[in-house]
Amino acid sequence: MLSIESLRFPRYELPASLDSLRQEVRAFLATALKAYSPLVRSNTWDGFDPDFSRELGARGWLGMTLPKAYGGHERSALERYVIVEETLAAGAPVGFHWIADRQSGPVVARYGTQAQKEKIIPGITAGEICFCIGMSEPNSGSDLASVRTRADRVADGWLVNGTKIWTTNAHRADYMIALLRTDSSADSKHRGLSQFLIDLKTTKGITARPIKDLAGRGHFNEVSFQDALLPADALLGKEGDGWKQVIAELAFERSGPERYLSCFILLSRLVDALGPQASPAALAKVGAEVAWATTLRNMSLSVAGMLNEGRDPGLQASIVKDLGCQFEQRLPGLAQELVGLEPTLADNGTDYQQVLGNLMLLAPSFSLRGGTLEILRGIIARGLGVR
Repeated sequence: MLSIESLRFPRYELPASLDSLRQEVRAFLATALKAYSPLVRSNTWDGFDPDFSRELGARGWLGMTLPKAYGGHERSALERYVIVEETLAAGAPVGFHWIADRQSGPVVARYGTQAQKEKIIPGITAGEICFCIGMSEPNSGSDLASVRTRADRVADGWLVNGTKIWTTNAHRADYMIALLRTDSSADSKHRGLSQFLIDLKTTKGITARPIKDLAGRGHFNEVSFQDALLPADALLGKEGDGWKQVIAELAFERSGPERYLSCFILLSRLVDALGPQASPAALAKVGAEVAWATTLRNMSLSVAGMLNEGRDPGLQASIVKDLGCQFEQRLPGLAQELVGLEPTLADNGTDYQQVLGNLMLLAPSFSLRGGTLEILRGIIARGLGVR
């Protein structure tokens, strides 16, 4: 049965008290990003700079919602939203800490043992630990529950064999949180799954092979496990609760403003390029996209507000991610149409052409990150009771 209530996006306003935080972050970024070209900034949350991440950590802008007992700051999800929004809009290189701050830290804080929290969370809040996500697998398509990479109990821990794919930054990450099958006899494929906290720097038998994308970058990886021995305490949360835990994790992954800000630099450059003499037709098209961006921001802020209240915004986050991908993937084509400049990455291209060229190559991947549109629409259909 259709559940209209599950579709609601409660309205949240950022309190005026956060204006000073926004101005502080904006002033910092104006100085810290001076050396970054528009082309580099157009990589947004794929930009990778450990020094920049450590600087954010030193300012208390990472692990903002995590417990103080482990080095976090116990600030609100709305305060974190301000930090994320400003860094993405400015094109800051947040890739080193991105996954750790967005989802791995909260997952460890929620499900981890005392020892895991004490070991991991301080490094996340300091911007010193890089995480990757071990979910997708070859030949699994859109069915995450069909994962086959196994973790078998042995005398001194867990023996892991199998393959993960599309694992961002696995070749340079310190840790992975992986969804592994611990019981093949379970009566449902959603059962028998568990999450593990894996030290990629010290565990033998793990090989990460970068996969080049259209832009020539190798941040995606295929990760192979060949008799990789994990210690007994690598289990994250309860054995067999992996599906429940990973669904909660995906709410964090799909909920942020990165789902509509990945092309923000192109939208702002498009407005500048059209200038005050733009035709009414061009203004109408750009205005429609600005309206989309404003609506997506309000929806994304609603998700942040629900997280701040301890509510589960999984359905709403999936809707924002779906609509946000459509918005982001539409922008490069519109930008080329309205300005009439060829996209290029060549040094002799204008800043606008280089940003456009880069985002034309990157935009197809936006619908893969955090789940394909087919996955998201299946989640939405189930949430509405029509599937």
